[in-house]
Amino acid sequence: MSSLPNDTNDTTGPLQRLSLTDLRRRTSAKWRVHDPDVLPLWIAEMDVPLAEPIAQALGEALARGDTGYAAGPAYAEAFDGFARERWGWDGVVVDRTALVADVMTGAVEVLRLVTGPGDAVVVNSPVYPPFYGFIGHMDRRVVEAPLGAGHRIDMDALEAAFREATAGGRRAAFLLCSPHNPTGTVHTRDELAAVAGLADAYGVRVVADEIHAPVVLPGAEHVPFLSVPGAEGAFALLSASKAWNLAGLKCALAVAGRDAAAELARMPLVVSHGPSHWGVIAHSAALRHGGAWLDGVLDGLDANRKLLAALLAEHLPGVEYRQPEGTYLAWLDCRGLGLDGDDPAAVFLERGRVALAGGAPFGTGGAGHARLTLATSPDILTEAVRRMAAAV
Repeated sequence: MSSLPNDTNDTTGPLQRLSLTDLRRRTSAKWRVHDPDVLPLWIAEMDVPLAEPIAQALGEALARGDTGYAAGPAYAEAFDGFARERWGWDGVVVDRTALVADVMTGAVEVLRLVTGPGDAVVVNSPVYPPFYGFIGHMDRRVVEAPLGAGHRIDMDALEAAFREATAGGRRAAFLLCSPHNPTGTVHTRDELAAVAGLADAYGVRVVADEIHAPVVLPGAEHVPFLSVPGAEGAFALLSASKAWNLAGLKCALAVAGRDAAAELARMPLVVSHGPSHWGVIAHSAALRHGGAWLDGVLDGLDANRKLLAALLAEHLPGVEYRQPEGTYLAWLDCRGLGLDGDDPAAVFLERGRVALAGGAPFGTGGAGHARLTLATSPDILTEAVRRMAAAV
């Protein structure tokens, strides 16, 4: 165990510590893709300072010139401790893990292990757009199983997709987004058990993208897919990157269920060359010592999802919005605004100078929607909705 201290409490939450002037000094995609007068709420980056335990760990690594290649079980061991404490799950067995550069890269490499060219990968649309791009790039085909009422998994639609995907005896996989991006749905234990049962019945391999797992808000509970009965042959991808805003420090973990360990062991060694050693250091420090900081973020996100509901009710009542159970993403149904075309994000950007993610790239169910990132200060969120209302 590292001797790094736990994060200290602060009367101001992490989402309220940086001004817009501070944030505009950043050079990441969020702050450089659009013009300086635009409020950028389009990408999954948080407007927070770096958690002190992470900054300390990186500072110490820099001081000793520790800038080499990533290796060893530190990340898996840190995630094991976090999963036991937060989720009561002991499923991150070190010898059933593989270090990967990021969750999407890891998902692709796992899908290569369990499917072949031309095979199908099922997704719950609307869903994270890179699912479509990466699946197509690896010469697999997407089969959609659209979400049902309340943004929950529609088991009938999922079974129909599994039936289509495995027709003719083809291999198939289900790339599960849990918690779900962009809707913020946190799947229940019963839902995940039903997924595992269907997957077993049709011989579909489940690969769970659980990158947002640490970001589950009051009233919901993250259930690791590998913890449900029947998921022994599945895989999960985990990372600290979303919860601690570490996308620029590449690192993630692929975890195999008990019956899939031998397949994960076949992952090519070159895949392990992708993660950053500094990513391992930063993510491990976050998982071991950043719990108090994360709790402050979760408190702020809980307040922001409620604030957004109130702001929309007052200024944009034509927008339908279901408060997310997890993630820091808000999925806005803007079809009631009567805008021309299917891309309300384009209108908000052009007329209101607020950048959201357009819904169409998220697949079936995305047209007429936009995704807004809640991980910002209440002041910026309030100004964004004011501008959006003025735009329509």
